[in-house]
Amino acid sequence: MKKYNVAILGATGAVGTEFLKLIEERNFPFANLKLLASKRSAGKVIPFMGKDYTVEEATDDSFEGVQIALFAGGAASKLFAPAAVKAGAVVIDNSSAFRMDKEVPLVVPEVNPHAIARHKGIIANPNCSTIIMMMALKPLYDLSKIQRIVVSTYQAASGAGKEGMAELEEETKAIAEGRPVEPKVLPVGKLPKHYQLACNLLPQIDVFQDNLYTKEEMKMVNETRKILEDDDLRITATTVRVPVFRSHAESVNVEFADEVTVEQAREALSKFPGVIVKDDPAEQIYPMPLETSGKNDVEVGRIRKDFSIAHGLNFWCCGDQIRKGAALNALQIAEYMIAHDQI
Repeated sequence: MKKYNVAILGATGAVGTEFLKLIEERNFPFANLKLLASKRSAGKVIPFMGKDYTVEEATDDSFEGVQIALFAGGAASKLFAPAAVKAGAVVIDNSSAFRMDKEVPLVVPEVNPHAIARHKGIIANPNCSTIIMMMALKPLYDLSKIQRIVVSTYQAASGAGKEGMAELEEETKAIAEGRPVEPKVLPVGKLPKHYQLACNLLPQIDVFQDNLYTKEEMKMVNETRKILEDDDLRITATTVRVPVFRSHAESVNVEFADEVTVEQAREALSKFPGVIVKDDPAEQIYPMPLETSGKNDVEVGRIRKDFSIAHGLNFWCCGDQIRKGAALNALQIAEYMIAHDQI
C-alpha cells in the first residue's frame, strides 16, 4: 500500500493527541510524520509507535513534502492553510475557518463523500455537534425529506479542549474538598465573565450573535444545510455545556414531508455505517455519554413519534466529540481520498 507524508498541526492538543491514537489504531498508511504546534509547545518530545517525535514550531515552510495535513483546529488554520496548499498538501481542517466557504467542501464521509472531489486543497471538518447529529439525520433524511429540525445539545467539556476538561476536573475536586471554585475558561475563555461548569449547566457555547443565538448554534444551522445541500431546511438549535468530561449528547426533533414510522427509522439507522441503535425503553437501554466516550460510533435511541405534529419523530443521540466529532471524521476523509485515489 502506498504511504503518505503526514503533518499534524496542533499535535499537542486534545484533537491532535487523538489523531495520533487513531493513526495507530487504524493503521493509517503514513511514511513520514511531522508534528507541529505553537512556539510554546515546540521541542516537546512525543513517543509514538516506537519512535520519539519532536514537536516543531509551525511556520509557512513546515509543509514542504507533506501530502496530507491534518489541522486540529484554532486560529492557526487560517494562518497556515494557504502555505500548506501551496506546498502541495491537502488540508483537512477541524476549525471553523473554511466551513462556510463556497469553495471548500464540508464533509462527513458517511453522509456526503461526493463533495470531497470538489476540493481545491482544503476540506473542512464540520462542527462536532453537527457531525454527531448528521450521522443520525442522514438515514432519516433519505427516508423522507426533512422539513424542520429542533435540536438541543448537551455538550461535554471536551468541546472546550484540554483546558475545558482540566477546568471541570479541578472544579469537581474543589467542590469535593470544600475549596472555592475559580472558573477561568468557561463558557468562553476570551470573555471577561466565567462560570463554573461542575454541578451546573451553561446555556452558552461560543459568543452570542446579533440574532441572540450563539455562534455554535448558528454553526449547526448553516453547516447542516450545506452538508445536505438543502438551503430550505428549517433548523433551530440551543447548545448547552454540561458537566460531562467527554462525549456530546443531543435531543433532536424532526418533521418530515411524509410519514416515517418508528420502525422505519430504527431500521434505516441500524443499517447506516457508523451508527448503533440503542433503543429498548423496557430494559432502560439508551445512549449515554459515559458509554460512548472513547468510541467511534454514534449511538441513537429514545426514537419515538412526536404527537404534536403530523410527521414528526424525536430521538436522542450521543457521540464522542473528540473522535467522530473531530479527529476520526478528519482521518476518515483522508482514508476515503486514499481509497479513491484522490490524493
